[in-house]
Amino acid sequence: MSKELYTAMEKAPQRATLKALGLTDDELEKPLIAVIAARSEIAPAHMHLDDIVNAVKIGIYAGGGTPIILPSIAVSDGIAAGGVGFKYGLPSRELIADSVETMLIAHGFDGAVFVPNTDTAIAGMLMGAARANIPSVFVTGGPMDSGIFGGKKIGLASMYEGVGKVKCGSMSLDELTQAEAVACPAAGSANGMYAANPLACVLEALGLALAGNGTAPALGSERIRIAKNSGMCVCELVRNADTPKMIINKRSLTNALRLDMALGGSANTVLHIMALAAEYNIAIDLDYVQNISNTTPVLALLMPNGKADMSDFHRAGGVQAVLHELAKKNIVDGALRTVAGCSLTSLYEHAHVTDETVIHKIDNPVSPVGGITVIKGNLAETGAIAMRTSSRTVINGKAKCFDREEEAVEAIYSGRVKRGDVVIIRYEGPKGGPGMREMLPSAAAIVGMGLENDVAIITDGRIPNATRGLVIGHVCPEAADGGKIALVKDGDAVKIDITGGRITLDVPAKELQARQKKLRPKDSNATGWLLRYQNLVTTAAEGAVLKKKF
Repeated sequence: MSKELYTAMEKAPQRATLKALGLTDDELEKPLIAVIAARSEIAPAHMHLDDIVNAVKIGIYAGGGTPIILPSIAVSDGIAAGGVGFKYGLPSRELIADSVETMLIAHGFDGAVFVPNTDTAIAGMLMGAARANIPSVFVTGGPMDSGIFGGKKIGLASMYEGVGKVKCGSMSLDELTQAEAVACPAAGSANGMYAANPLACVLEALGLALAGNGTAPALGSERIRIAKNSGMCVCELVRNADTPKMIINKRSLTNALRLDMALGGSANTVLHIMALAAEYNIAIDLDYVQNISNTTPVLALLMPNGKADMSDFHRAGGVQAVLHELAKKNIVDGALRTVAGCSLTSLYEHAHVTDETVIHKIDNPVSPVGGITVIKGNLAETGAIAMRTSSRTVINGKAKCFDREEEAVEAIYSGRVKRGDVVIIRYEGPKGGPGMREMLPSAAAIVGMGLENDVAIITDGRIPNATRGLVIGHVCPEAADGGKIALVKDGDAVKIDITGGRITLDVPAKELQARQKKLRPKDSNATGWLLRYQNLVTTAAEGAVLKKKF
């Protein structure tokens, strides 16, 4: 593409502009490779990305290309969670996709290496790469090590739960302060299967990242080697004219979903894969996701629902070892091509499980079915998502309703949420929030208060990957669209059956009809970008992408 823009006589003004950057004629004769990095000083996941970018640049030069660095925004979920700022988390995915499309196509780049390290940044870049469709490689920033407190591994999610423990008296404020200083010890994404790491791992299954990308430590030399190899790799892709549309198809997206289920399941990853499918016009709905989960065993259960962290997972064989195990039952398609220039099978065939306490063999799974289940019923007629992380699969409780998460958190901490309650948190969906915040503060508050086995959450917001306990999210239709979650009143009987995949508001139909007539959906009072997002966003069941026609 750059040849078209920069070699003809008529393009002298463009060459002059590039030479103003200090580029030489020799550099301009080589493929121009964008390196799009989400580096910033506001997120530990991104604070070290300059080192990754520099390694990518070395690889691009070694591979015969000319690297050009471009910036990308990325919201720090760890800082934004629990406040108004988190409403910008998921919407930032769309801004990132738009900006990637804009910068790559406007400047005629020949290829791109993407360097994100949060789930929304990864997803946004994936969507933008689909639109630009030039040779592309992903290399994420990698996970951080666990903190150690009281002889146990801890991380960011431990701090949310710690707040609840202080509130109920099972942890002192001094202990919380001590834990705060060591919970996140260095650069990198969170230490377990939270939002960023599942999607970073999925990049390997998609074939868009090199082996080890999802698990190699953020600050290790292996991460630097992966970055250098990624830079060399994209140059080879440019020579062969290999683009994302030659790699991504329904089979590769299915591989991605299977890996996600085998790692315990991530509702965020499901949302992002559905959004990516929409970019490629591939039909993937919640029923398809349910089928994948029902036929994929869980082979590794990492923090927060297991004891192992990302470093343990990496040492045990990582993503490629899991794919190798899945292939033994023919539930992963290894014939698909990858950015490494070989098939997926060629990457995982030499990988093996080295620690069966971290990665289980296929004949001895943690669970015979995946970690995600789709829930339907009169409270979620289009569908909802639950994670199979609770010891309880059936709850018959009384509703306690809140129209924003902050109200729910205050009620939990003040003791107004009791055992047997079903906490309804609504107007937190893509449109109603707007922005579909993760319900991490409320879910963690319930755990911290010791209620995770006795209290359920139902929300049209997102399910945090740090969830422990019974949380049902992504409820569709959402409250802002007139879904029945908006009709629930305090004290209503709610029945949840995870195994049966049903969620029922046990209120007579006539009463619900009467409530529906009186319903006046709440105004979010959104302004600026969030107002535009609110008017353009689709449902969570469609990936919460922006409408293509309006």
